[in-house]
Amino acid sequence: MSKLPEPDLAYLQKVLLEMLAIPSPTGFTDTIVRYVAERLEEMGLPFELTRRGTIRATLLGRQKSPDRAVSAHLDTIGAIVREIKPNGRLALAAVGCWSSRFAEGSRVSVFTDTGVIRGSVLPLLASGHAFNTEVDSMPISWDHIELRLDAHSGDREECLKLGVSVGDFVAFDPLPEFTESGHISARHLDDKAGVAALLTALKSITEARLVPPIDCHPLFTITEEIGSGSAGALPWDVSEFVGIDIAPVAPGQQSSEHAVSVALQDSGGPYDYHLSRHLLKLAQQHEVPVRRDLFRYYHSDAQSAITAGHDTRTALLAFGCDATHGYERTHIDSLAAMTRLLGAYMMSPPVFASDAQPAREHSLERFSHQIEHDAQMANDTQVPTVESVMGNSNNSGNNNRS
Repeated sequence: MSKLPEPDLAYLQKVLLEMLAIPSPTGFTDTIVRYVAERLEEMGLPFELTRRGTIRATLLGRQKSPDRAVSAHLDTIGAIVREIKPNGRLALAAVGCWSSRFAEGSRVSVFTDTGVIRGSVLPLLASGHAFNTEVDSMPISWDHIELRLDAHSGDREECLKLGVSVGDFVAFDPLPEFTESGHISARHLDDKAGVAALLTALKSITEARLVPPIDCHPLFTITEEIGSGSAGALPWDVSEFVGIDIAPVAPGQQSSEHAVSVALQDSGGPYDYHLSRHLLKLAQQHEVPVRRDLFRYYHSDAQSAITAGHDTRTALLAFGCDATHGYERTHIDSLAAMTRLLGAYMMSPPVFASDAQPAREHSLERFSHQIEHDAQMANDTQVPTVESVMGNSNNSGNNNRS
């Protein structure tokens, strides 16, 4: 097994910090798309943009088919102005799926059609000196918070004069902090840390002038947080699709901030048996710290590709992160492991070379085995024979239908 170049972790942290500084809630992603496209141009990787801004790049391999795709998403959770209230405060609706508990107390930017206005998100009862313990009994919901603008906005009319409108995007400050311990804390690590890992893996491969066995298409999607993600992002005959996302580190989960996770199932069901185990094997061969996990309340770009009708094997790689969709924290160990495994995967042969061939009707010649047939069928105490089934049926007496 040839040794791959070590990832440039200084580059990873640099591009991550720069991306965190770019607001990109779903629907407001043009600037982050331009940033990532510029990084690909620096590497000399060809790419194309869809109408809305999904980036479809190509890392040329020794052969074109079967090809593979790896995908990370540029959009983040955020909010949108739902109502301009009579008191000049703004009611919000969530962009993406997340709790208002993590919105309270945040500093934000409101993007109007004419400019940017700063503000804070507060509970409806925000002053302890005025409401005392009533502040503690406030329900947790998007109906019980509001945005206070840092502007003269004492009523609805003043807000309108500022250019504020229903439908304006609201971006939450990332508050990044990179500590000497290697921990990285910020909002929106989902999935900008995954994007940084993918860019770093691509940089390692291109700078070393390595040629993968097959074409690989790095994808950068813009609507993962609302579920559509990669649905329209695959113009090629992709036989393998690996999503890159965040792994919740929490009680009941197996993920770690010091390893990369291979998710074997999420809310959409199990991932591909063979591709997932290919990734686990690569991690073992390259001594990459890895965990196996299941994600119960979770969807990914890979799952959206299947929902869109693509006949492709899917798997999910995820960096370990505490407090997902809140004030998130990961560790450079997990991002390094993610980057190394991505590089190993892009440089690996296809799981099944036969996936490049057109399907043949009435033939099992090229179809896979999850467990070799003889081993799978060996335990005849659990697999009934035709004779035993017929015997049971003949002895069933009055249970037979006439």
